[in-house]
Amino acid sequence: MLRRASPTDLFDQTGTGFLVSANGHLVTNAHVVQGCVGDIQGSLSGEAPAKLRLVSSDETNDLALLQVTGSFKDVARIRDKAIQSGDSVVAIGYPFHGLLTSDFTVTTGIVSSLSGILNDTRFLQISAAVQPGNSGGPLLASSGDVVGVVAAKLNALKFARATGNIPENINFAIKTGALRDFLDNSVVPYQISDAKAELKTTDIARNARAFTFLISCKARAKEKETAKN
Repeated sequence: MLRRASPTDLFDQTGTGFLVSANGHLVTNAHVVQGCVGDIQGSLSGEAPAKLRLVSSDETNDLALLQVTGSFKDVARIRDKAIQSGDSVVAIGYPFHGLLTSDFTVTTGIVSSLSGILNDTRFLQISAAVQPGNSGGPLLASSGDVVGVVAAKLNALKFARATGNIPENINFAIKTGALRDFLDNSVVPYQISDAKAELKTTDIARNARAFTFLISCKARAKEKETAKN
């Protein structure tokens, strides 16, 4: 039968984040931590989870800043050079955590467009496959530097109902301009890079293992009808 979800219902909410400072600052999407109740947990691949503190959030640009206790040698570097349409990208994240692999996944693609839905210039359109749980993960250039924050995929069912066509490989990431503004406003130090050397995808993934976090929390269910057997 159908019942209306109660605001007291809690469910497991997961996403991805990445370290940007040696002081343990992480970036993710605001929607990854929206509605979290109690502690927010974060863990590097293969390590025990630690408590994360929410430092600041920008819902307009869908960015959030978290911090984990400790000091870190390996952090993500943000590319200084502008990304171009057609450039290769790698998306790192934890899609469908608990249903698929417990390790992060790696997908590759290109920058399809320098703007998002309705020509929103805060976003990149990418062909690298992303799923629920990839949100907040790093989008990396062939040099291994961050060129975006994975944010969303096009709602294929909604698009198909509106147009009669099923879209393929249409996903979105927040550009580094918005990311750097957010970090500057939060007074968080970060590293930039103009690296030009291209790395193998396996090397990019290996390097990302040291700074890519699984983020999880218990979140409050929204008030909507849910199916119950």
